[in-house]
Amino acid sequence: MYFEYQGKHYLIDAGIGVGRLTEKQKRNFGIVEESFILEDLAMLGVEPEDIDCILMTHLHFDHIVGLTDTSGKSIFKNATIYTTETEWQEIRQPNIRSKATYWPENWQGIASQIQTYSQHLELNDAISLEKTGGHSNGHAVIRIDNQGESAIHMADIFPTHAHQNVLWVTAYDDYPMDSIFAKERIRNELDGTGKWLLFYHDAFYRALQFDVDGNVMDKVRVERGI
Repeated sequence: MYFEYQGKHYLIDAGIGVGRLTEKQKRNFGIVEESFILEDLAMLGVEPEDIDCILMTHLHFDHIVGLTDTSGKSIFKNATIYTTETEWQEIRQPNIRSKATYWPENWQGIASQIQTYSQHLELNDAISLEKTGGHSNGHAVIRIDNQGESAIHMADIFPTHAHQNVLWVTAYDDYPMDSIFAKERIRNELDGTGKWLLFYHDAFYRALQFDVDGNVMDKVRVERGI
């Protein structure tokens, strides 16, 4: 996700890039298409060097691979990359489970650009990051509030609209109860307020608004071919 605020260019996560996964990895992970973030930015007149801040919800391969090229070098060389201390620690020292998604080639080329925070970080008057845990131990959500409009990017603790039931979590969640509690808390904050819920993995919706009963008030659909 890309947006601009006060003259600065922001990304939330970076996708799986192009040409970074082997055919075996694509098959094993069920990857059916790659992410063309550079081409999408170019359509908006934005070059990789223009990106100032990258807000990482977490550092699993499907969110971070797009930060580096096929040689492992940083693509967004001028950006500060924000992530939680917990996430940054684990990608460099993964455990027996997490080493399947935290790969050294995904962080070595961007190490000098990383800036970490513990629990909460306010970048400015509109953008803040909040650690939730759950999907990964250092997972975070991104909040955007400006001119009476609000949105929360809940990333992989609410990956698609099908996960509306707070008890529904993915099999990839390392700490599912933490996901459930975080999703329940933030859903209670969202419903009926007009705040937008932003998606990373949904095939149909970019964003939704819910009423107090959890019914969809408004929606932004995925536009195919763009």
